[in-house]
Amino acid sequence: MKVKTDCLVVGGGLIGMLTARSLLNRGLRVTLLERGPFGREASWAGGGILSPLYPWRYAEAVNVLALASQHLYPELINEIHDLSGIDPQWRRSGLLMLNVADADQAKSWADCKGLSLELLSPAMTAMREPLLAETGLQSAWMSEVAQVRNPRFIKAMQAYLCSRGAEMLPGTEVQAIEHRDNRVCGVRCTDGRVFNAGRVVIANGAWSGRLLRQLQIDLHIRPVRGQMILLRGSPGMLGSIILQDGHYLIPRADGRIVVGSTVEDAGFDKSTTEAALLSLKKIIHQVMPSLGELPVEHQWAGLRPGCGQGIPYIGQHPDIKGLYLNAGHFRNGIVMAPASAELLADLVCGAQPLLKPDAYALTQRQAWSLGDVGVL
Repeated sequence: MKVKTDCLVVGGGLIGMLTARSLLNRGLRVTLLERGPFGREASWAGGGILSPLYPWRYAEAVNVLALASQHLYPELINEIHDLSGIDPQWRRSGLLMLNVADADQAKSWADCKGLSLELLSPAMTAMREPLLAETGLQSAWMSEVAQVRNPRFIKAMQAYLCSRGAEMLPGTEVQAIEHRDNRVCGVRCTDGRVFNAGRVVIANGAWSGRLLRQLQIDLHIRPVRGQMILLRGSPGMLGSIILQDGHYLIPRADGRIVVGSTVEDAGFDKSTTEAALLSLKKIIHQVMPSLGELPVEHQWAGLRPGCGQGIPYIGQHPDIKGLYLNAGHFRNGIVMAPASAELLADLVCGAQPLLKPDAYALTQRQAWSLGDVGVL
């Protein structure tokens, strides 16, 4: 079976879906191919904090995409909500970071970027979140940080793209990239189907590295498991996103609280573990003991597309024309997704790019380990 389209997007997570939207906005016909249900991998599993954790500790290339995406999100969410009828529950909760060792550096970084970051005493921290009074910790407060509820965002994006005319094919696993004379011509799937296109975007997260290795390029993208739990709380119990030592508590509008997350080198194993459950419960007692008795409603795991320094690859394959990559966002896929999609679409269409693309080019980077990047 052969299908013709202007551009194939391999991967139906938020990166792939937002890339499809940006390409549609430029007048291209787009087909999305997803190995399973749309958006059910890292996009579904993430917490939805729309900022890197401790952003001043990240490479500038990460923050450029994150800050650009933060500016794009309000209009994007309104557009998706209006057309899909599904509310992704974007809201500014603010990010309250407890006991930050390099708080002065954080403040200097925020001032340089023109961002709001206040250093709060223990008393001021308790005024912001009364349940923190028992901890007696100082904090750094970023009031403008927003969140989105990932599963709702995914459902909204899927409905939005369908209404825009994108061809969406779940259960379609790409086995190989087809190319001739150093130019891409389509993909071949595990079920034998062939999809033809002169432009192909690989955006399938932790699975991206496998396809690229077939083309003799190893960008060291690999899965990094993250486990999380959901507490059944009450609306208003917690108002802000709380962050301590790389772990977070995210309050949802309905009172539920997301607690995360682990950072594990477990290959493509998405199973949950008792050890992670106990670890996350311990974090709750350390960060906010009053929440320790809330029932755990759910535990799940996702596979982040790990990449050195957390800098994604966004650009064209160095040797195969028409083959592009938008992957390797590690812990910040949803944070960087809108600007990543716009940058990639600019490059695909030959337009003046929104951002300077050099830092994200598909050049070989060194192999890395979790110890190299730490729990940021």
